[in-house]
Amino acid sequence: MIYLDHHATTPLDPDVLAAMLPMLTDHFANAGSVTHEAGRAVAEQLDRARHELASLMGAADDELVITSGATESNNLALFGACLHPRQKRRKIVSLVSEHKAVLDPLGRLELMGFEVVLLPVNDRTSETPGRVDLERLRSAIDDNTAIVSVMLANNEIGTIQPLREIAELCHARGSILHSDATQAVGRMPVNVDFLDVDLLSFSAHKFYGPKGVGGLYVRSRGRRVKLQGQIVGGGQQQNLRAGTLNSAGLVGMTTSLKKCYQLNTWRDRPTEVGEEQTRIAGLRNRLYAALQAGLSQIQLNGPKLQAPERPGSWTRLAGNLNLCFYPIEGQSLMLEIPGLAMSSGSACTSADPRPSHVLEAIGLSVEESRSSLRFGIGRFNTEHEIDAVAELLVAAAHKLRKLL
Repeated sequence: MIYLDHHATTPLDPDVLAAMLPMLTDHFANAGSVTHEAGRAVAEQLDRARHELASLMGAADDELVITSGATESNNLALFGACLHPRQKRRKIVSLVSEHKAVLDPLGRLELMGFEVVLLPVNDRTSETPGRVDLERLRSAIDDNTAIVSVMLANNEIGTIQPLREIAELCHARGSILHSDATQAVGRMPVNVDFLDVDLLSFSAHKFYGPKGVGGLYVRSRGRRVKLQGQIVGGGQQQNLRAGTLNSAGLVGMTTSLKKCYQLNTWRDRPTEVGEEQTRIAGLRNRLYAALQAGLSQIQLNGPKLQAPERPGSWTRLAGNLNLCFYPIEGQSLMLEIPGLAMSSGSACTSADPRPSHVLEAIGLSVEESRSSLRFGIGRFNTEHEIDAVAELLVAAAHKLRKLL
């Protein structure tokens, strides 16, 4: 199998597995069991892991809540902020292209009486498809806006939002800014102070870490954010998220993010894309060029593909490629190449027969959306694999077009 579905999940890095194994065998004690040495030893290791994880993101140790992943983090951020007893504002602003892990909680909050405004994004005729128009966003935020939720990088078309500028608009009105950064953390440098966010969600399995662990950054410096805990029953993590910490998961998540920073030299260059991501972008561009050469009528969905040597101008994730093969259906193409792992949209909505809401948001028709495929290129992919994928796709597409 050739794996090109890194937006759904990434393989566990061998170095991460090596770091986790002792936490599953030798250091298995509960970190909350501080009455004995075994528990205290684990607690010390987790304190070190949390400190290193926080420092990578520019956060304080007590600003990170460890969760089961970004979906839980999004729920805690949105419900926690909006339902806090001190929260008197009743409006929420977000985008139509957000992940369902944000849109579904917003739907629940709307049923509770909150006003939810979902703004459109730039369509495919724009230079930056999928981005929010800042003037439209400025007009939508008012003195009744409790929270604005905008994902840093889109999971289907890779669009990177101008989060620093969005933060300025939010804070001018006293609104909280939450960002679902699930696709961004580990794929670009994410510093919470540089981005000026108040709440930020992430999952380890998107950057070569284990499944079942993630985090929520909750700002406590300056603009202190008040959240109402959603999981109760023990008072752990400052009463924001009860439950025994996933010790191996936290160590694995820290190790995986640390390796991302090392491979991209992000500590020294916090605004650059980095060496690993530049290589991945080169593979992505190689695949697109080969498909263009072998097929006519393919269409790029989302922002243009920037050259790897010009990282400062990127508006799209390095490993993201989303293409429309109309009139061939994407599902038909996938069935023709069972040894290739790719997707027709978000993994969380793969069982939903409706077309991608993200592609519709940038102006694709239902037929074009169903003819689109998403490729997510990652750390362990090679040029040989990319060339093989291109060859397989071209052959399959020509075969299917003859049948139309």
